Amino acid sequence: MSLDRFGTSSNYKQQEKGYRDRALKLFPWVCGRCARTFEYSNLKELTVHHVDHDHTNNPNDGSNWELLCIYCHDNEHDKYTKHAEYRTEVVAGDHNQDTATHNPFADLKAMLKK
Repeated sequence: MSLDRFGTSSNYKQQEKGYRDRALKLFPWVCGRCARTFEYSNLKELTVHHVDHDHTNNPNDGSNWELLCIYCHDNEHDKYTKHAEYRTEVVAGDHNQDTATHNPFADLKAMLKK
């Protein structure tokens, strides 16, 4: 097995290219967390995240993938780093862990009437 300068095997790069290509064909080019949209010119900033964090679990229907921008993807993996440091609870695929609960526009209609 040969490794590149980042310690990544060429076999892994081939696997990644395969599931990335499939995910980009299956899903709209939108970040699953922040809803940022992508086009061909900035598509390299859209990543494939494995919901169960198992990079060998690549079903053809894409059920273990979600497209995330590089920032949201880093945030998703940072949860596990914080878990190790602070003993917080992290559940793979739970999108509500970092979801804001405050809605500043909840009473917008009443605010606009004033």
